[in-house]
Amino acid sequence: MIPVILSGGSGTRLWPLSRASHPKQFLDVTDQQTMFQLTLGRLQGLPDGGEHSRAPIVVCNEAHRFIVAEQARVARTPLRSILLEPVARSTAPAIAAAAAVATADGQDPVLLVLAADHVINDVAAFHAAVKAGLPAAEDGKLVTFGVVPTAPETGYGYISVAHAIEAGAGPQVQPVQAFVEKPNLATAQDYVAGGRHLWNSGMFMFRASAYLAELDKFAPDIASAARAAVELGKKDLDFVRLDATAFAASPEDSIDYAVMEKTDKAVVVPLQAGWSDVGAWNAVWQVSDKDAQGNSLRGDVVVHDVQGSHVHAGHRLVSVLGLQDVVVVETSDAVLVASKDKVQDVKKIVEQLKAKSRPEASLHRKVYRPWGAYDSIGNGDRYQVKCITVKPGAKLSVQMHHHRAEHWIVVSGTAKVQIDDKEVMLTENQSTYIPLGAVHALENPGKIPLELIEVQSGAYLGEDDIVRFEDRYGRAGS
Repeated sequence: MIPVILSGGSGTRLWPLSRASHPKQFLDVTDQQTMFQLTLGRLQGLPDGGEHSRAPIVVCNEAHRFIVAEQARVARTPLRSILLEPVARSTAPAIAAAAAVATADGQDPVLLVLAADHVINDVAAFHAAVKAGLPAAEDGKLVTFGVVPTAPETGYGYISVAHAIEAGAGPQVQPVQAFVEKPNLATAQDYVAGGRHLWNSGMFMFRASAYLAELDKFAPDIASAARAAVELGKKDLDFVRLDATAFAASPEDSIDYAVMEKTDKAVVVPLQAGWSDVGAWNAVWQVSDKDAQGNSLRGDVVVHDVQGSHVHAGHRLVSVLGLQDVVVVETSDAVLVASKDKVQDVKKIVEQLKAKSRPEASLHRKVYRPWGAYDSIGNGDRYQVKCITVKPGAKLSVQMHHHRAEHWIVVSGTAKVQIDDKEVMLTENQSTYIPLGAVHALENPGKIPLELIEVQSGAYLGEDDIVRFEDRYGRAGS
């Protein structure tokens, strides 16, 4: 069995913490680990649980490739492959590409398809559900996992089954009667009362060949585009770049619409494992530990006369007084204050920010790069100040700028600096100057992180004023 982890979501409803450049699956919203790392951790103890067979295929946005690799390294989880989507085409093409990769060597493994941004509190129950569905998957069925509802939720699609599911009953495979769209509240209440409807979790298990065969039958354009994207793809470091032209030719469709709602091979395993897709801030509140007043508090938070609220402080003291059922989220460059029953509409705030071309819609003040990160700590007319952290052994691209000069001051660690044809070593409290137009590079030759302050000055300070000549991360010429 090969796990396939889909990590292409943007998580806009968890703004301002989740943004396009660093979405929710890579954040520690509910735990000390990120949701992606928690997903990797749940693979421990699955059937065929040897380290190599457990190594997952991750499908992600090209912009997130180094975040995926770094978080897997920190979690000490080897990855079988990282497939880079050149454009978003929803889940059906993404899974098809993973299936094509998994069968490229003539094997036909069972694929366990998981989302990178779900929370599952009872891992043992999740493992039991996987083991219960595995024989059906090996036999050619397309298995999905339906969460036994705990409330009349209107934000999820549902799966109907013939026999009512009893609370606490062990996982047993049932044929799927129908997939049902998101209901209104009255209908959702009827579903929960009847016991024959499950939340559609978006998790699946099937043989790679079985999925591709059904996709050939019901959505052949998706199947052929995915196969072509893999065949024409290129290996780049630890990544597989799916061919952009071939993958973009695929119709955009979910696995539910493309296959699961049409196939006669769909079966479902009821899941009672404390599952949540953490789709909005009220869901974060639901899965978080709470105080005696029902508040989930994270970071440097002081509250008084506050009930049923979620307060997240990322960078400074946040105090809340005399409020009930609110969400307050503070980051280095934005603050959200919302009624807990309105958090589904956070995406409308993000849409306004995008319409105004505000960087807060997609970027954090701290931006991660394959070599480390930079934090824009100050800016004004014709100047910008950044705190730059370079990982041991890492090197920024050999580059130049048309519109800005730079001063670098080392705070800690050792910097190897190239400026045109000169090379200099700098240590703590030493500095250098990069003239406008000079070809330069920065490297950390040491064993500890390099931290330095960069002061930029010039007529234009945008990140697109970079001409890369050499780059160990495949970005030369960009």
